[in-house]
This record gives sequence, C-alpha cells and structure tokens, in this order.
Amino acid sequence: MTTSNTTTGDVDPAVREELARLRDSIDNIDAAVVHMLAERFKCTQQVGRLKAAHQLPPADPGREARQIARLRALAEHAKLDPAFAEKFLNFIIAEVIRHHERIAEDTLGGATPSANHTTTSSPGE
Repeated sequence: MTTSNTTTGDVDPAVREELARLRDSIDNIDAAVVHMLAERFKCTQQVGRLKAAHQLPPADPGREARQIARLRALAEHAKLDPAFAEKFLNFIIAEVIRHHERIAEDTLGGATPSANHTTTSSPGE
C-alpha cells in the first residue's frame, strides 16, 4: 500500500476522477480474481477427494511442472512477469498439496472429508 496526498486540495479534479476510475477497475478485477479462485478451489476439493478415495498421492510433480511451464508461457504472452506467475502458482500448489494431505488423512482415518474443509488441488486440476 502507498500513501497519497489526494486529501490535499492541490490535485487536479480530472486526475482525481481518473484515479477513482482506475481504482474502481482494480477493485472489480480483485473481486473477479477472488471469485475465480473460489471456483477453482471448489474443483480442486473434488480432485482431493477423488485422489484420497483412490489412494493417489496428494502431489503430482509431473503435472505441477507442466502447469508451471504453461503458466509461464501464458504470462509471457500476456506481458506479465513469468517469475511472478510462477511464484503465484507455487503458492497455490503448496496450499493444494497441504489440503490434499489433510483430505487423505481424514479419509484414511475413517472420516469422510467434511464439506466445510477449505481444500485445494494441484494447479489446473
């Protein structure tokens, strides 16, 4: 976050208006990203349950490597820093694996994975 001096009266009203317009767009994009991630994680919960039910490992290093390469290429095409895109995906992958491990533990322990668990999956799954 940055500080701003927009509360002082020395900013051109047209600049304030453009800043507000851009910030509204950023807020809309942030909301869309959150909703898209939520939908993605609903799917990955299903993947985690399927993996656990069939005693598949929580991690899939081959798929993860393919997804990272794919995301890096998409980032380059979109003029986004591929290193940033990879870091973002690695963060998701770590969460996914952690949640898949929890689902597997719940399943092996005789418990049915709860619908209230917030779980994720490997990227793109």
